[in-house]
Amino acid sequence: MKIYVAGPMRGIAEFNFPAFHAAAAWLRGKGHEVFNPAERDILATGVDISHGNETGDNLLAEVKHGFNLREALKDDLEFVCLHADAVVVLPGWEKSLGAQAEVAAARALGLHVLSYSELA
Repeated sequence: MKIYVAGPMRGIAEFNFPAFHAAAAWLRGKGHEVFNPAERDILATGVDISHGNETGDNLLAEVKHGFNLREALKDDLEFVCLHADAVVVLPGWEKSLGAQAEVAAARALGLHVLSYSELA
C-alpha cells in the first residue's frame, strides 16, 4: 500500500520527527511505500529543520531554514489526494490541525485511516 503518515508536529520537541521516522521505517519494513512528511520537510529545505528545535517552533524553522508551512501542507495533501491508499495516524494526531486536515481528506476520499499504535 501507499501510506501517508500523519501526526502532530508543531509544539513538539524536534517536530516529533523521531516518531515519524520510526513509523515510516516500520511501515517500509512491512513492504509499504511511505510518504513521511518529516522527510519531505528535510528534502524541501535541504536541512533537518527539527535539529535543535526543542519546542517545535514553526516560526523558528521558517526564519532559520526557510520552511514554508503552506508548501508543506500542499505537498502533504497532494500525496493523500492523488496517491495514498491509507493514512496512518500517530498518537496525538487529533490535536494537530494539519493531521486533522489530512485525515479529513482521506475520509472524504474513502481511504483507510489506521492508528499506528494499533498496527505496531
